[in-house]
Parts: sequence; structure tokens; C-alpha cells
Amino acid sequence: MEVRAVARYTGIPARKVRLLLDMVRGKKVDEALNILKFMPSPKAKLVAKLVKSAAANAENNYQMTPTDLKIVRIFANEAPFMKRFRPVSRGRAAGVLRRSSHITVVVSE
Repeated sequence: MEVRAVARYTGIPARKVRLLLDMVRGKKVDEALNILKFMPSPKAKLVAKLVKSAAANAENNYQMTPTDLKIVRIFANEAPFMKRFRPVSRGRAAGVLRRSSHITVVVSE
């Protein structure tokens, strides 16, 4: 049985999160949390929280043992942009896209 957890509208671009997700894909939950714990990126804290949430969902809702859980799928998709404007020369404005993402973790025994 596959159990999932989703973090939606994170303030992190999907392209930057995918670098972290590639490191923990296919690993056991304990090992993935250990890897994320020592990552220098502050984004790793959000990913670790999401992995813990998926493990807790599996344990509480489906009575799976957390030590046997493995990350089957983990991916980040684009979320809607926040559109902002930045002043540029000659009284004009340039557009700025603040990117966001939806992160999904799927764990299984």
C-alpha cells in the first residue's frame, strides 16, 4: 500500500527542490531523514518535514511500521507564480516571477 503526503504552494522553486529530492529518492525513510538533516540548504528542512509527515500517515492510518518504509516516489511540480514588478531605467517596470512548487512524497513498505 502506498501512502502519500503533499506540501502545496511552497515558496521554493521546483527546480531548486528537485536537487534535494534526487538525493533521497528510493532510500529508506530513516536514511533519507539522516541525509536531509546534514544538508546545508534551508529547503531541506521542509522536505524532511514532508517525509516525516508521510511516515506518520502510514503509521497512524495504515498501521505500517516506520522502520520498514521506503520512499517510492518523490517529486516537485510547478505551482502558480506570484507576479511582481521591479522598477527599471527610464520609468519603466520589469516583470518578476516568484516561482512556487507542490511537493509530493509517496512511501511504501
